[in-house]
Amino acid sequence: MLSSLSPAVLIHLVSAVAALVLGPLALLARKGSRPHRGLGYAWVTLMAMAALSSLFIRGAQLPNLAGFSPLHLLTLVTLFGLYGGLRYAMRREPGAHRWVMVSTYLGGCIVAGGFALLPDRALGQLVWGTLAVTPAP
Repeated sequence: MLSSLSPAVLIHLVSAVAALVLGPLALLARKGSRPHRGLGYAWVTLMAMAALSSLFIRGAQLPNLAGFSPLHLLTLVTLFGLYGGLRYAMRREPGAHRWVMVSTYLGGCIVAGGFALLPDRALGQLVWGTLAVTPAP
C-alpha cells in the first residue's frame, strides 16, 4: 500500500508521524536540558520536513488554488511557528517559546493531522481502507 504513494507523500507521512510522537517528549523534557534541546531540534527538523514536503502534495478536489487547498495554509502557519519558537528560545524568552511551540504542535500535528485523516483525503483513505491501490507487477 505505501509503495503506491509518491515520494513527497512518504516523506511527509514519515516526518509528520515522527514529529507527532517526538513532540510530547520534547515538551515534557526538563526545560533547558540537553534532552529538551536535542529532542526540540529533532522535532523542529521533522516539522519543517513535513511542512515543506506538503508543498509538493497537491490535489484536484475543491476548493483549491493551483492544487493548493486551504489545508496548505497550515503549512505557512507551521513554518512561521517554528521560526518564532526558535527565535524566542534564542532570545531566552521561555514563556513565549513554550506557548509558540505548544501551539505549533497542536496546530501542525493535531489539527493538520485530523484534517489529513478525513475520509476524502489520501491518508484518510489509506488509514480507513478505502484507497484503491493497484498491486505492483
